[in-house]
Amino acid sequence: MPQVPESAIKSLVQNFKLLSDETRLRILFYLSQTKELHVRALCDLLQQSQPAVSHHLALLRVSGLIEPRREGKHNFYHILPDRFEGLLDLVFSNIPSGERHIQFDSHLLSFLRWEELGALWGTQEEIT
Repeated sequence: MPQVPESAIKSLVQNFKLLSDETRLRILFYLSQTKELHVRALCDLLQQSQPAVSHHLALLRVSGLIEPRREGKHNFYHILPDRFEGLLDLVFSNIPSGERHIQFDSHLLSFLRWEELGALWGTQEEIT
């Protein structure tokens, strides 16, 4: 069985604790569906107050999962895909590339990098 460095475990625990909150997961889901969203739009989607949403956004921002773009007095947030890639790399780092999956009862979570997926299915442009 592959060994996982202690620092990787601690980093994963910290990230999974952050992602264990329903509101933060919903924020990430909404941001994944669009290029960026204004704080007010997130408040409306989540049906939560601006201070509550801003608290969750701050935690996600400090963790490096999202980033704001300021336009006048307004903040628009977007996901930082490289940070998610790094998190997945950390989860699957000690597993050989052909075996990068975790099986649950009725689901299979697999991790393929674009270059691996391209070898199976074609170019990135063809896939997206």
